[in-house]
Amino acid sequence: MSPSNMNMNSRIVFFEERNFQGRSYECSNDCADMSSYLSRCHSCRVERGCFMIYDRSNYMGNQFFMKRGEYPDYMSMMGMSDCIRSCRMIPMHRGQYRMRIYERENFGGQMNEMMDDCDNIQDRYRMSNCMSCNVMDGHWLMYEQPQYRGRMMYMRPGEYRNFMNQGMRFMSMRRIMDSYY
Repeated sequence: MSPSNMNMNSRIVFFEERNFQGRSYECSNDCADMSSYLSRCHSCRVERGCFMIYDRSNYMGNQFFMKRGEYPDYMSMMGMSDCIRSCRMIPMHRGQYRMRIYERENFGGQMNEMMDDCDNIQDRYRMSNCMSCNVMDGHWLMYEQPQYRGRMMYMRPGEYRNFMNQGMRFMSMRRIMDSYY
């Protein structure tokens, strides 16, 4: 089965109430605005694939990574409000992972190339923070604090010139591996 066929099988179901009760909305790809489908969301079930969920429309606001599994009361578990407004399906990636991280915005300052997870860029690379990056291969989660803690951001292949726009700096990074699917 090709990776594109595997992505078509991704599916997440959102429920208005805890423990998978109430009205539901099933999603198998990106949805920029879920407000017309559900008034609130307290639980979800990721049946296949991985998703990022957002508390604002158009993939904005706080982001949360959801892998295959059941989340009967994930709102209180993750400290979220009941407002899930958009979600993005994360395509499965097979192959190498590669990303260049930079100490300053616009690819300035110290640069390091990564091919695996890093729980603390200060310890590993002697970088005080990461303010821009170029994701060449794979899909990554970047975290505000060391040890994969704090707010996170999903990074797919592309150039990210300035994290100050999001009011964030990143201290740890993790690959989204096929074992999550």
